Amino acid sequence: MPRRIALLLEYDGTDFAGWQRQPEARTVQAVLEETLAALTQAPCPVVGAGRTDAGVHALGQVGHFSTTGGMPAGRMREALNAMLPDDIVVREAAEVGPAFHARYSARLRTYRYALLVRRRPSVLLRRYALHVPEPLDLAAMRAAGAAFEGEHDFAAFRVAGTRTASTVCTLRDLRIDDTDDFTVVTVRADRFLRQMARRIVGTLLQVGRGRLPPGETAAILRSGDGGRAGPPAPAHGLYLAGVAYPAEISPWPAGAGVVL
Repeated sequence: MPRRIALLLEYDGTDFAGWQRQPEARTVQAVLEETLAALTQAPCPVVGAGRTDAGVHALGQVGHFSTTGGMPAGRMREALNAMLPDDIVVREAAEVGPAFHARYSARLRTYRYALLVRRRPSVLLRRYALHVPEPLDLAAMRAAGAAFEGEHDFAAFRVAGTRTASTVCTLRDLRIDDTDDFTVVTVRADRFLRQMARRIVGTLLQVGRGRLPPGETAAILRSGDGGRAGPPAPAHGLYLAGVAYPAEISPWPAGAGVVL
């Protein structure tokens, strides 16, 4: 009987064309599958919890695959980390039951967006945070962000023309934290449309810069008109921070690093 193995992954998205396998492109899924095939000597398709775009990073992406091999999950983690390139790390590996599915079993996904708010940019952080040279009105951004919480049609905050059965999502909370030079926007929802997190942050940046009144976000949501929203924030400041699953099938306890 095949065994199902779940992986908790961290990766630097800078040199990847996103998560999903694509012809003639380096993607996280393709690198994982090729490495697993070399390790197990058999094809190992990997299912991810979310399809991060090109340049987007992950602190807590989750994937699963099936194998007929007998290597314990812990040894598999160490073997994979010895074989994978430096921009992917398997943080945890665990054997799970057939009821677990990295994508369909997920109940919440958490994204974080990092802003470096100071006059001068940083050489070391240029690939991991968006440089914002002017001060932001955080009170206005928080007021605007409150309108996103709850169940809404987020059609105005997705890539135009993308196909999806529904554009309704439930955003559990949106938080803006400010420490020294950093402002971090955290959004947690049951699902995200393509570029939804980046377009929310891009709209909040327009508010923070005084280019959009805080009350306009609710009106944009109701309109469904993506042309009224702010441009998507660049990919390099975004992180898939974690994915939460029901306790009865979750591969890891809350303390293992998965953001709940």
